[in-house]
Amino acid sequence: MKKLVLASNNAKKMKELNALLAPLGFEVIPQGQLGIPEAEEPHCTFVENALAKARHAAQHSGLPALADDSGLCVKALGGAPGVISARYAGEPKSDARNNEKLLADLAGKTDRRAHFVSCLVLCRSADDPQPIIAEGEWHGEIVDQYRGDGGFGYDPLFFVPEFGQTAAELDAETKNRISHRGRAMQKLIERLPEL
Repeated sequence: MKKLVLASNNAKKMKELNALLAPLGFEVIPQGQLGIPEAEEPHCTFVENALAKARHAAQHSGLPALADDSGLCVKALGGAPGVISARYAGEPKSDARNNEKLLADLAGKTDRRAHFVSCLVLCRSADDPQPIIAEGEWHGEIVDQYRGDGGFGYDPLFFVPEFGQTAAELDAETKNRISHRGRAMQKLIERLPEL
């Protein structure tokens, strides 16, 4: 098994990425298990934040590192919450408070279109001059009522029209296949032989 550090301590994100990478012979180790602190995410784009996180984890571990920066972009909110999706309602991070803020900000708005973005960056080393970068999007709309108990984050409010369900109602296998992270991971996997 090839070792890969995940530049995240999000257990649900870890589970999703592990399910996608384990069949390819990768052992994914969360950075926290190696005592690596979370990196700063000061940038205004998903790719810059993911790159900063991947370089940070690679530097501290000496191993290749994979980082995901993802978030929800809502059309009627000018792309918000965007890169601050995890902290939309402030600190400490809270999915429940983020969802409540999203619903409050969308009150009275008829345009409910939204999409999730995932930007994956894989650095072979901390100073990798050409990291592998893959991006995926998942389009849907925001509903007013929480539906489903799977997933995490904004999943209970993110309705996927072609399935007639929210992301939180989808089974894990379907979600992993069609989600923003799943789509980005498929693009990344195509380039993994470069490792």
